[in-house]
Amino acid sequence: MELEIYEAFQAAGIPNDKAKSAVEAINKAIDARYSIHARELATRGDVEKMRADMAEMEARIIKWNVGSMFAAIGIFATLIKIMG
Repeated sequence: MELEIYEAFQAAGIPNDKAKSAVEAINKAIDARYSIHARELATRGDVEKMRADMAEMEARIIKWNVGSMFAAIGIFATLIKIMG
């Protein structure tokens, strides 16, 4: 790609040193843009880890909900027994 840009600048009559500097500046800007995206975008590994973490959290929530339900039933049964 940089060769095509360089050749286009030369065809437009831009001196070689300025064309080369402009192509290098464009490449640096593109590299900077890619590095920003690379930091911000999730990879497949990131997504799989997130899915695993979510499954683990879901299992913990279910465990606590079931435990809480049994505790509530136990408390309710105890209150019925005391009142009855």
